[in-house]
Formats: sequence, C-alpha cells, structure tokens
Amino acid sequence: MEQYRTRPAPHPQRPPAQRRGPRPAGVPAQGGGPPRSAPARRLPRPRLTGLGGGLFACTAMVLVAGVCWLLFGSSLFVYGLLFLPVAAATALWVRPADLITAPIGVPIAFAAGAWPISGGSGGFGGQLMGLVSALSLHAGWLYAGTLVAALIALVRKAVLIGRRRLPRRVA
Repeated sequence: MEQYRTRPAPHPQRPPAQRRGPRPAGVPAQGGGPPRSAPARRLPRPRLTGLGGGLFACTAMVLVAGVCWLLFGSSLFVYGLLFLPVAAATALWVRPADLITAPIGVPIAFAAGAWPISGGSGGFGGQLMGLVSALSLHAGWLYAGTLVAALIALVRKAVLIGRRRLPRRVA
C-alpha cells in the first residue's frame, strides 16, 4: 500500500538576498516578473484524513439539517440541494491517500443529517420509518451527491497519476 508524504520536501538553500539599492534604468526586477496579486496567491487547502472527511461531512450535514429545520420547515428538498456542495467540499478537501473514502462517507453523512428532519413520529420505530421514507423519497439527491464526490475523487486521482508519470516520459 502506498503512503504519501504528509510534509512538503525541504526547500534547497536559497542564496542570500542581494542589495536592494536603486536599479539602473532598463534593468528588470529580480524574481521573473511582476509580483502576484492577492487573489492569484494559492490559498492553503485543508487536508482531511478519511475519518476527518467523514466527520466533516456528518457535522456539516447535521448543521445543514438544523438550518433547514429552522428556516425552511424541515424541507428535504433544500437539504438535498445543500448536500451537493458539502459532498463536493468533502471530496476536494480529503488528502490524496484517502480519496476513496469521500464517496463512502458522504452518503453516511446524508443519512446522519436526514435523521432529525425526516419527520418520523412516535418511538424509535417511527423515527426509523421516517428516515427510511425520507431516504427513499429523496434518493436522487443522495445519488447525485455521491456521484459528485466520486467524480471529484476520480479526477483528482487521475491528475495525481498523471503527475507521477509525466517526469518519466520526458526523461
């Protein structure tokens, strides 16, 4: 089983900074071009483990269920609609070694969040039947979110494999 690095490789020693006096006219600034603007800088990306991705998705979906309960009267349509970005974020933020866990964790998160707003009455049996009914009636959202997570994980894995093979072809 492959284990990916969790820390970046150390950078080679950089040469000491040169004097920053005034430059003669026509001499370009060192650094290869104009400085990058703030939006062009790369933002740090969270790297969740498989368990962390599942916990993130479950927590996010329970919070989404609370928002749907408070603002939209337990609308499972809004819940399903908000499930899609949570599934995408989970698949984007999981680390490369745990990509397979994203499409597995998001359906579990959908069910965990649907439990409080499923509308079951009575005891445990009534709550369970409400959850089963909600999952069966809104399975399209569940499948769509799982498909989004699976496609993102598949594309990320293909890009990682392509990057790994690219230097071998050039050399």
